[in-house]
Parts: sequence; C-alpha cells; structure tokens
Amino acid sequence: MSSVTQIIHEVKNRFAPDKRVAIFHISANDTSGIITLTGETNLIEAKEKLISSIKSLDLEFKDEIKLLPAAELGEHIYGLVNLSVANIRTKPDHAEEMATQALLGTPLKIFKRESGYFLVQTPDEYISWVEDDGVTPLSKNELEEWKNSERVIYLIEFGFSYSKPDVTSTRVSDLVAGNILVKLGEENNFLKVKYPDGRIAFVEKENCQRLNEWLEKENPTNADIISSAEKFMGIPYLWGGTSAKGMDCSGFTKTVYLLNGLVLARDASQQVHTGILVDTKNGFENLQAGDLLFFGSQATDTTKERITHVAIYIGNNEFIHAAGRIKINSFDKNAPNFSEFRLLHFIRAKRILGSADENGVTSIKKNKFYIGDF
Repeated sequence: MSSVTQIIHEVKNRFAPDKRVAIFHISANDTSGIITLTGETNLIEAKEKLISSIKSLDLEFKDEIKLLPAAELGEHIYGLVNLSVANIRTKPDHAEEMATQALLGTPLKIFKRESGYFLVQTPDEYISWVEDDGVTPLSKNELEEWKNSERVIYLIEFGFSYSKPDVTSTRVSDLVAGNILVKLGEENNFLKVKYPDGRIAFVEKENCQRLNEWLEKENPTNADIISSAEKFMGIPYLWGGTSAKGMDCSGFTKTVYLLNGLVLARDASQQVHTGILVDTKNGFENLQAGDLLFFGSQATDTTKERITHVAIYIGNNEFIHAAGRIKINSFDKNAPNFSEFRLLHFIRAKRILGSADENGVTSIKKNKFYIGDF
C-alpha cells in the first residue's frame, strides 16, 4: 500500500504540481487485499502513467478514477461567460473565497457540475468554480460557430448595452473593458449584438472594435501598457478581481496586459516565472516602463522565497499597483508617494514586452484556449 501511495505522490508532482491549473485528486484504499483507486483528474497522461506504474508492482487493483470532463456533461464541455464579469470561486458556494474572474465572451473548459456551479478552466489555465448562471455551456460545434462569427470587443472601462439603439432605452446589462460579443448588425451608430445566452442588445459603436482587427494590432509598446494601467487609477482592490469592477495586484497586471493582447498567468507567484529577468542588483536604472515588479520575502536557509505582490513600473522610480486601490507609489525616499514597505520587500523585476509567445507569455491571437480552439 505504501508503494502505491508513493507512486500517486510522484505522479502528482510530475504532472500536477500546481493545483491551481491541474486536477489530480487520487487516493488508494486497501480492502481485503484489493487496492481501489478513486478520485478524479483532467490529465489522461497522468492517469495512464499512474495505472502503468501500479501494474508494474504486480498488485491486484481496481481503477475507479473518474476522468474529467464528467460523462454526464455530454457534448457540452465548453462554455462562454455570459455576464460582464463572472466571479469564480475556490469551491462551489457563494461564501467561498473568490479565486479569479472571467469576462463576458471568454471561452472556458467545463469539467463537471455540482450544486449549481461548474468547475471550469479559464484561458490562463486557472481551475475554479463559477455559478451556472454565469456560463453558457456549448458543444464543440456550437463553440466553432461562435469562433467563426463576427465578434466585437468592448474597449472602454465601463458602459452598458441597451434594448434599443438608444441610450435612454432599458439597459440589458453593464459592460467592462475586454467583453466580447457577437455582432449581428449596425443601426444608428450602434452595433446590434448577441450574448452567449442568446440575449440581443445594442452597444455604442464607438466603444467597440472588431475582434479580428483588434487581435492583429502590433505588439504593445511601453506607452501602451502605462496608458492602459493609468485608466484604472482609483479602482478599488478586490481579492480575486481581474476586471474594472475591482482588482487584486496580479489581476490588475493581468488585465492591463490582456487589454494589450498578451495573456499572463493569473497569480503573482506564477507571473514571476515569466518574462525576462531585469538586472536590479545595483538599483532600478535598468528598468523600463511596463516591467513587472515583484515583492515578498527572500528565501532563507529554512524558508522558501515567497512572492506576495506585483506592480507595473512606470518610470522615474515610480510604479502603479493595486494596494487598497489602483495607485502610484515610488522607490524614491524623497518622493511624497514613497513606499518604504515596497522598497524593503522588493524581490526582482521581469520584462514582459518582447516576450510574446515565449518565456511564459502568450499573445491572445496565438493562445488557442482564449480564441476557443481547444
């Protein structure tokens, strides 16, 4: 039995070391000399490796491991977010911690359904639970139809869609930057659009851009990143937030880069492993606007390094970040917005610009997950 437990542990460490982006919940029980494997995983390679390794022990066992997506979902193992911002939680309950958010029109993988929630995976590979009202389940063919439709992306921070091509008509819903809708037509400087759940609405044309056109824009510049970041000044901090309604530190950096066509990992502790290291051993003179700054605690003889915060460098020793609200602080001890706390806890800087589709950074147009090419 101990050898089986060891194999489970080894396979998990190899295939699913980060539970935020992979499912591998497997256990073994010995009943009357027969070992029964139970649990679930979304990694077929991990399950196959586990089974083959246990077979090599020449033990009698039963395989009751469930491979996700769950069979009861049928063909509907994909989904689209149908709210301006969907809250995604660590467990299937309103009272549970919010892990992240996903924006309207974002494609998702659906693994299973439980207690009115779907277990989903977002384009940054984060796995958590979203209330079923926030997602429209789709088959592969339905996802292809959406992918091949003409879509638009909403680009201003806040706004609304309307029941008629008139801002005084009844609102259909709110909208935030990054929302994606299917375009049906145009009328009186409005676009007629369709939501993933079939709702029809009108949005002001000037606030949108054709998605394909937006995806083909040139790689962002330093100025583009800072301009996007500064548009969120004053937005309140929200644990798990990744939208204009509220952001945590890594949700802020992720959203800023997303609106410039680049997909970052969800958490600061993941983002720190992407991009190109910037030399800051002798100060901050090598930094460029748009670089990510990481904060936390250094490794010691008895503890590992811990990354707890991330910010965007904007130049002149200043950085913009989500801490209470989106604000600007400085490393300069003589500046009125100097943050001694951040200076003392600075760990390293990483350059994201110039790393599109390498160094752990993907462009949206080549991120198959994001464009629904599963």
